[in-house]
Amino acid sequence: MWRGRWRLRDGSKHKLNAIAFESLPIKDAITIVRGNGKRKLAVFQDPNCGYCKRFERDLQKIDNVTIYHMMYPVLGEDSKVKSRNIACAKDRAKTWNDWMLQGIAPPAVACDNHNIDAIVEFGKKNRINGTPTLFVADGTRVPGAIEAAQIESLLNGVKP
Repeated sequence: MWRGRWRLRDGSKHKLNAIAFESLPIKDAITIVRGNGKRKLAVFQDPNCGYCKRFERDLQKIDNVTIYHMMYPVLGEDSKVKSRNIACAKDRAKTWNDWMLQGIAPPAVACDNHNIDAIVEFGKKNRINGTPTLFVADGTRVPGAIEAAQIESLLNGVKP
């Protein structure tokens, strides 16, 4: 007897939490294409999130993928500053990778053409409560850092 609780089976939890990939704010993302870029992955990450940095290292092992990095600064003011500096950098992808993989702080840069606030608003509206949170092309949402083999399985259509 479950007394007022629902038991979700057959991946229905992932269906309930899915978001149409087309609705993600990918126009505001840092886009990195590896190999042929056929497979698609969007990741909401805070630049000061240790789990995000670990996840980023595993992500380096994945090929033939387009990755949309959504800067989601939810861990404090320093995260907002770093996100802005990365978003305003001339080479956003390099600056992102330098910080996340090597700990090279993004140089202070000011600009008005970033849309970090739009990403944060989207995340709050869609209950993205932690980082990293990733989405694959079919809309499947996976909260938390996962390893390269799990990322590959997701990209190949195997549900968690």
